[in-house]
Amino acid sequence: MVVEDDVPKSSTSTLEMQSTKIPNPNPRVRGDDEDDDELEEGEIIAGEDDSKPSNSKGLLLHQPQPHPLEHSWTFWFDNPSAKSKQVAWGSSIRPIYTFTTVEEFWSIYNNIRPPSNLADKADFHCFKFKIEPKWEDPVCANGGKWTMSFLKVKADTFWLYTLLAMIGEQFDHGDEICGAVVSVRGKQAKIAVWTKNATNEVAQLSIGKQWKEFLDYNETIGFIFHDDAKKLDRAAKNRYSV
Repeated sequence: MVVEDDVPKSSTSTLEMQSTKIPNPNPRVRGDDEDDDELEEGEIIAGEDDSKPSNSKGLLLHQPQPHPLEHSWTFWFDNPSAKSKQVAWGSSIRPIYTFTTVEEFWSIYNNIRPPSNLADKADFHCFKFKIEPKWEDPVCANGGKWTMSFLKVKADTFWLYTLLAMIGEQFDHGDEICGAVVSVRGKQAKIAVWTKNATNEVAQLSIGKQWKEFLDYNETIGFIFHDDAKKLDRAAKNRYSV
C-alpha cells in the first residue's frame, strides 16, 4: 500500500497500535536452565504428558486471543460494470465480508485491492453490520454525508485512516456514523462518511472536524442531507461546512 509523505503518521489510530499487541504466534524453546518463575503470563508448556513436572522440556506456546471491535462491520462493493445494466439504483451493491475483530479486519484489508487499483466508477463501502449503504435503509434514511475529494494517488492512505478512525471508535459521536464509501472517478477519488441524524448539527459538525483532523485535510468539506440529494440530485447544497 502506498502511504503519502504528506500525511502525518500521527494520524494512525489506536486500532493499529492495538493490532501490534497480538501475541507472537511463533513459540520459543524452553531450555533446561530456565526457571519456572520466568514463564510469561499466558504461556503454557507443551509436552507429551501434561502430568510431567513443570521443569520438563517442551515448547512455550502462546494462546493468542482475538481483539473484538465494539461493532461488527461489513465491506460492500458496487461493481462498475454492473451499474450500467442495473434496473434499480443500488441493485449492483453486494456485501463482501463481515468482520468483528481487529485480526479479521487486517486479514481482509491486506488481501483486497486498495482504492487506487479499483476500476473507474467503482465504489467500495464499509458499513456497520446490518446497515446497507443505501438511502432507503431505515438507519440511513434521515441522515446525510460528509464528502472529501482528492487525487486518486491519496486514496489508499485516506481510506485506511478513515476506516481505522471508524472501527477504532475514534469519533466522539461514533454512534452517529453508519459507514463510509470510497469512490473512484478517473484520476480523482472521494470518500463520504454517512451518518444517521442529519438534523443533529452538533454531532455532524464534530464528526466533520475530527475526520479532517485524522486525515490532516485542510480543504473545506460539506455535509449534504440525503433528503436533499434524493430530491435535487447534484443540485443539492451543503447544509454544514467545516
